[in-house]
Amino acid sequence: MRLFEAIIDANHRAVAGDKEAGLHPADFADELPVIALTCIDPRLNAFFPNALALPAEQFIWLRNAGNIITQPLSSTMRSLALACAIKGGREIAIIGHTDCQVCKTTTMQLLDKLKELGVERHLLPDNLTEFFGMFGSERQNVIKAAGIVRQSPLIGPKIPVHGLLLDIETGKLDWVVNGYEAWQAAPGQTEVTKASSPISGALGSLAGFNFGEMKFPEGKIGDLATKAEAWVAQKAGQVEAALPGTPEMKAAVAKQVVEYAEKHWPQPAGGKPPKLPLPQPIRPRIIQPRGRR
Repeated sequence: MRLFEAIIDANHRAVAGDKEAGLHPADFADELPVIALTCIDPRLNAFFPNALALPAEQFIWLRNAGNIITQPLSSTMRSLALACAIKGGREIAIIGHTDCQVCKTTTMQLLDKLKELGVERHLLPDNLTEFFGMFGSERQNVIKAAGIVRQSPLIGPKIPVHGLLLDIETGKLDWVVNGYEAWQAAPGQTEVTKASSPISGALGSLAGFNFGEMKFPEGKIGDLATKAEAWVAQKAGQVEAALPGTPEMKAAVAKQVVEYAEKHWPQPAGGKPPKLPLPQPIRPRIIQPRGRR
């Protein structure tokens, strides 16, 4: 049994009334300390690190509103990376909670609250949902955050990334993303491929498609802006049709096609290549709550 499997087991037993439920941190010395990102909700103060059955010195606690991560190179990702590199964090847990007020707040309500504080709309970014990372489901928010962390170039492939949801009423922890399972690659891949991501394995199984041989349509530079989206969509569709695997894996490979096109598309002097649409980001699969082993 690995660290977070033991944590979940001990937590579930404790919530069920087992007064002997607990954890022996010394048994998991190679997997400690743990880095946890949670919300800033003050109700969580009473739960951590007790809900994980860990001593405070083995718990690196990061917090932001809604335990939100918006980008793989965001300031929160910088803190996670430094916690791993400098503080020696061995595993990461994104821990959401029920009854999250960020989840319950609409964009219009946020605007009203900001206006009450003297913040005018014209001073804010156009896309408030994207900027503030607002979400409609605590569970989906944890899945998204764990996926961004796992794919971030700032986090080494040796660091498992878990997603958990805390019941604010009972203190019960449930699996949302099991980092040990999401961390493993398909059998038969090399260690390097296992350590990187499932995308590498997908590319290895894609026969007959060479990114370096992609031929771009001819024409005037000014005409490319109108042709770019349709052309790249066609190429991405060809890749997805030829590639076996899950829809998430296919979408990830298609994204690489788009990124290659953006990088190598002919650029007009003094200008930028046309903006190309990206496919949906790959996300870890949902792991149902696990009972006592």
